[in-house]
Amino acid sequence: MAALEETGLIAPKATAQSKGPWFGLLAAAAGFALTVLVFYPGYSTADARYVYADAIAWRFGDWQSPAMAVLWRLIDPIAPGSASMFLLTASLYWPAFGILASLAGRRSAWLALATPFVALVPPAFFFVGMVWRDVLFGVVWLAAAVLAFFAADHAPRWRAAIQALAVLLVAFGVLLRPNAVVAAPILAAYVIWPMRVDLKRLALAFVPALIVLSALVPFVYYNILGAERQSPLHSIVVFDLGGITHFAGENQFPVAWSADQTALLTSKCYDPVRWDSYWHVEPCPFVMRRLESPDDKIFGTARLTQAWWDAVRAYPFAYLSHRATFMWQFLARSNLVLPVWDWLDPTAGYGHSRYFTPLLALHEVLQPRLLFRPGLWLILSLAVLLSVWPARATPAGAFAIGVTASAIVYVISFFVLGVASDFRYAYWCVLGTLAGGVAAALVRCDAIAEKRSVTQVAPSGSASAPRI
Repeated sequence: MAALEETGLIAPKATAQSKGPWFGLLAAAAGFALTVLVFYPGYSTADARYVYADAIAWRFGDWQSPAMAVLWRLIDPIAPGSASMFLLTASLYWPAFGILASLAGRRSAWLALATPFVALVPPAFFFVGMVWRDVLFGVVWLAAAVLAFFAADHAPRWRAAIQALAVLLVAFGVLLRPNAVVAAPILAAYVIWPMRVDLKRLALAFVPALIVLSALVPFVYYNILGAERQSPLHSIVVFDLGGITHFAGENQFPVAWSADQTALLTSKCYDPVRWDSYWHVEPCPFVMRRLESPDDKIFGTARLTQAWWDAVRAYPFAYLSHRATFMWQFLARSNLVLPVWDWLDPTAGYGHSRYFTPLLALHEVLQPRLLFRPGLWLILSLAVLLSVWPARATPAGAFAIGVTASAIVYVISFFVLGVASDFRYAYWCVLGTLAGGVAAALVRCDAIAEKRSVTQVAPSGSASAPRI
């Protein structure tokens, strides 16, 4: 144990408390500077451009998040366009890891220094410059969890104010990604009770929190912001009807197709990568053209919903086969990471910076690898959760469990709710796993320190360092 202390893996209390936190904060500040150097002004993806147009016009739809549009409109004067949202994302991402490093530095200077490097892991760092609501959602929830972890080490008066802000961030994350509502009660419970994990308390709070957060989305979207109803949930319905049609070998859409169209629907139209094959990808855009026909619109109506219910009841195994095929694609196969096709044109306005092109080269090498498989991060998240479960009565253990458990539930929810397999949909799982891993290392440091205090002959009245 003395050797560990000498190498700095577990710093003496005075040294760690005086230097460790500053090491982590300075390294995080350097990470922020590097992020600006590599990514500035950030890249507005296709989805983000729709959000920005809504923000500028001050008109909203529910296909993308109107909450993100409102936020963008508010911060846009700081740096118009993609830069404002990029800077906000980076300003949440790096302070979150900086605070985490500072907390870790109270026990280990080396862990404080390592934490900002964890934030540079490609599946996390690659996305900080991309303006996607999935990225913003991930960093917002990361900030919420880290604030609660930080609050656990402060006096109750300050703790309540910090926790209130963290709860608002959890709720805002749901407004960004409504499908996160099934995972939000877990993170919200941690934010409210960050000192320890209590399964009974979580079970009692889960359903009320789920109801409140589920009601929050339509209230904000439609009652406050007046968003246009564009039926985004029916993208799931179309994807499922197409999948059931493919696996059952019979048309499940409430439409009489031609023989050629039916043959395509049962053979070539289905693509587990994304539902867009029924929308604007040849040879099957005829599906959405018919469903959105002004003469007899079906998309967004009860007819399509009823067809879904009928298909699932009639062909449950076809539905499960479709969903399992999609989930395997999402978790285990190579999928889209960065929108590189947008930058292939030499005249493209983004992607040609001398600081960004090395990242693109690294992306080309790593994108097909295991590192960019959501299944890996799901397994790692579960491993972190299990490793800290014995320490669930400590703040560090509670933090690790809160972020990883919510990340696991969030990813699993895509079995029912997913319509595309892009890696970005697992971004919260990546951040939760990395942050939880830092907390797990902190738990390990505390365990070693406690063991040392028990085995070492100490002066009378001495005590082990407090657990964070």
